[in-house]
Amino acid sequence: MKKQFAVFGLGRFGGSLVKEFHEMGIEVLAVDKDEEKVQYYSQFATLAVKANAIDEATLKQLGVRNVDHAFVSFGDDIEASILTSLLLKEMEIQQVWAKAQNDYHQKVLDKIGVNKVIHPERDMAKRIAHHIISEKMIDYIELSKEFSMVELIASAKIHRKTLIDLDIRGRYGCNIVGIQRDEEVIVSPPADESIKSGDILLVIGRNKDIFRFEEEGM
Repeated sequence: MKKQFAVFGLGRFGGSLVKEFHEMGIEVLAVDKDEEKVQYYSQFATLAVKANAIDEATLKQLGVRNVDHAFVSFGDDIEASILTSLLLKEMEIQQVWAKAQNDYHQKVLDKIGVNKVIHPERDMAKRIAHHIISEKMIDYIELSKEFSMVELIASAKIHRKTLIDLDIRGRYGCNIVGIQRDEEVIVSPPADESIKSGDILLVIGRNKDIFRFEEEGM
């Protein structure tokens, strides 16, 4: 069952997240009090809604209880950020991530139980979007528009299989350039290296090839 996402605040960071989810074919609810922003991002969001004030009634009306992961990304409106984050936590949303303006803001967000507080740059949106939809992906580093390097957790499906057995380059067009196993890091692992479930695989290649390997090979 696909996860459902919501983004509150369509500024530079929140808007970038909505666009990235759209590019990845992920359904996302976008909410902001600015009519122009809502109209613009309606082309990328599954549903874009203008909300002048965020309260419990508004959140329920939006169907937020069905959301698995919510991002709170209001610009300089720290009060709205804190209130929305608090309401989402009280509604028992599984994951609530919020953008912090400063250290004081972060302390308050931490106090109310926000799962992750972020201090983002615009280019972090892509990294977070890819990371959050994957159960296996630990980190995502964009090398160019088409190429990336990711860290994937090896699943039981490939336990005890060697790199020769997997033939990732031949089947998927990407490469495992490193393996982290507990405290040990194997750089340029040999072809007969056997992978263990829980290993962290450093994979490099075209985005589409990496994600196909993650979906089909892992």
